[in-house]
Amino acid sequence: MNAEPISKELYNKLVAAGITYVTLAFSGGSDEGYLDVTLDGKDLDYQDEGYRKLNEEVEEWAWSMYSYSGAGDGSDYGDDIVYDLVNKKVKTSEWYTERSYGDDDESDLVIESEE
Repeated sequence: MNAEPISKELYNKLVAAGITYVTLAFSGGSDEGYLDVTLDGKDLDYQDEGYRKLNEEVEEWAWSMYSYSGAGDGSDYGDDIVYDLVNKKVKTSEWYTERSYGDDDESDLVIESEE
């Protein structure tokens, strides 16, 4: 997934609030896309109303910039995008799960009696 540019207005709000990193963690795999937004910084009060509103604003912005349907074969997958506001860098990574089989084991079938 390619990182989309962040608006100057949103960037300024985040920096003014002491946010240093914005992480967008998209996930999918069951025909639904999900997004977890994390705002990191020094001395943040995560219970503060202003923080929660800013988090919601970032989530709305992210959904308007990124399309993430979650469609797939049922296996979990995702994309993480980390905006480093201090160094003005963006890091993207993707992940997925795959089925991995262990060793086979065979034993006799036991049938219970009806007594």
